[in-house]
Amino acid sequence: MKKQLFLIIALCAILVGFDQDNKPKVLIIGDSISLGYTPHVKSALKDKANVFHNKGNAQHTGTGLEKLDEWLGGTQWDVIHFNWGLWDLCYRHPDAKTQGNRDKVNGTVTYTPEQYRDNMEALVVRLKQTGAKLIFATTSYVPEGEVGRFVKSDKVYNKMAVEVMKKHGVTINPLNRISKKVHKKHAAGPGNVHYTKEGYRLLSEPVVKYIEKGLGN
Repeated sequence: MKKQLFLIIALCAILVGFDQDNKPKVLIIGDSISLGYTPHVKSALKDKANVFHNKGNAQHTGTGLEKLDEWLGGTQWDVIHFNWGLWDLCYRHPDAKTQGNRDKVNGTVTYTPEQYRDNMEALVVRLKQTGAKLIFATTSYVPEGEVGRFVKSDKVYNKMAVEVMKKHGVTINPLNRISKKVHKKHAAGPGNVHYTKEGYRLLSEPVVKYIEKGLGN
């Protein structure tokens, strides 16, 4: 009897694993903002898809070009939700004492808007080769007082990115517009591009919506 019970439990475990393996696979690529909302996305979609985030912080488009093949691996992704921007538009100086050496007064921008556009073009061309449904999230809000980023620079870089996405027929998640509203009540602090836990939960909602559409749900 015990042996039969053990076999039943083992079979159930195998079937559960088989079910999980056959769920659609979703990859989220992005910076610390995406790292903040991804756990909420995973929870919301747990019955519909297996959701993964690229290893670590995707940083800027240069990092993306360097590591994208590694992040994609050999997995056949059904949906890829991606973003770069906040790191690209950030000014840094090696002598700056702020976190990440951010310094928009004496620093140098990571990538100009034109360089960002060209890098995004190359990244999208590679992402299209996966055959996955692609969703680009516009770069989140840059608030007043951010020491390494200029206010409204997010709009300049998003304009460049949107041109690339429209050219390639990539779905656009207008997360910038939503993040500006969320930031008013749920910023991690003055001049901080990050959010509270509730802020990340709210940001996850449009991400979930667009991924569900991408999955055909």
